[in-house]
Amino acid sequence: MSSVVIIGAGHAGTQVAVSLREMGFEGKIQLIADEPHLPYQKPPLSKGFLNGKQTVENLLFRNEKFYDDNQIELVLGEEIVAIDVENKIVKAESDKSIPYDTLVLATGARNRKLSIETKCEVLYLRDLTDAQRLKSALENAQNIAIIGGGFIGLEVAASAAEAGKNVTVIEAQDRLMARVLPPVLSEIFLTRHQEMGVKVLLNTKLSSEELSAFDLIVVGIGVLPNQELAAAAGLECHNGIVVNEYQMTSNSVIYAIGDCANHFNVFADKRCRLESVQNAVDQAKIAASHILGNAIPYHAVPWFWTNQYDLKLQMAGINTDYDNYAFRGDLGANRFSIFYYKNEKIVAADSLNRPADHLAARKLLQAGATLSKEQVQDINFKLTDVLN
Repeated sequence: MSSVVIIGAGHAGTQVAVSLREMGFEGKIQLIADEPHLPYQKPPLSKGFLNGKQTVENLLFRNEKFYDDNQIELVLGEEIVAIDVENKIVKAESDKSIPYDTLVLATGARNRKLSIETKCEVLYLRDLTDAQRLKSALENAQNIAIIGGGFIGLEVAASAAEAGKNVTVIEAQDRLMARVLPPVLSEIFLTRHQEMGVKVLLNTKLSSEELSAFDLIVVGIGVLPNQELAAAAGLECHNGIVVNEYQMTSNSVIYAIGDCANHFNVFADKRCRLESVQNAVDQAKIAASHILGNAIPYHAVPWFWTNQYDLKLQMAGINTDYDNYAFRGDLGANRFSIFYYKNEKIVAADSLNRPADHLAARKLLQAGATLSKEQVQDINFKLTDVLN
């Protein structure tokens, strides 16, 4: 009977274990995590968990009984340090050797580190231990610097501002979330943070001495893929572990999924890594299918979201390459969507407090359908009518 070993128990790793069982796999499944906790969700760490609305129990994907009932062996608190591809064995730091027939790498990504030294306490947010440490530090700190105006940094800023802290966001670029948002949305988020008392410094890099004036520094300046294990084993890596459309690496019995996987994305029309729950879950299902002999290529619509105060932004598709756009809804009330076009075809949509538009956009993109700008702008026109 064959065995599948999965390294990493985040959204991607846990989903591939669950999907294998749901799809009828009867062999041995071992899910290995370097953390001691049961597998848990990460997005709430910067939102609900940080502001006290969610507990550790709320974060768990499943309880321990689920894994027992489905014969998914959890190997917790075990760091894998090497892959012996010739003998099909992974080696743990504890000297344990675990054999595999099929190996799935769901090793995720890690935070980029701040390059300057400061006397102030510096924290990052990636896992539950980070979140617990940050939650405790936020309770005791009053003047907080957030370095990085991306999703994580701004979500932490929002949680801290709502808790009555003095928050300063320091962003090296000329606007917030510049990598993923157009100027109109950057401006709305900037205004909302300022209304909540957050000081936002754009085009700014503070010195070590200037940063020492704060009680606490939280850094969110991007991530790096955890590809070292794969690279040392001789797998092809380039900004992540290179995979084909079935999530297979350059070794035919090893798969990579989630934040660590570099795949060709049909919506971006290039190779990339996507750091999102949707991508992790969808790639896990593709890998599980392929392990069981069903070759279904990965063509899922990418989607992302961020919640900051009363602003819920949902993104579908990849909006980095467009030549036109159309608005739908009420800009003044912060309830609108932007549909992006390339060669008169919709390639992405950002929806602010308009969840129905977001769901419709995902369906349109998946079907390869498009709408005229006039249809988008007409709020009485049902977006999904073109699918019938």
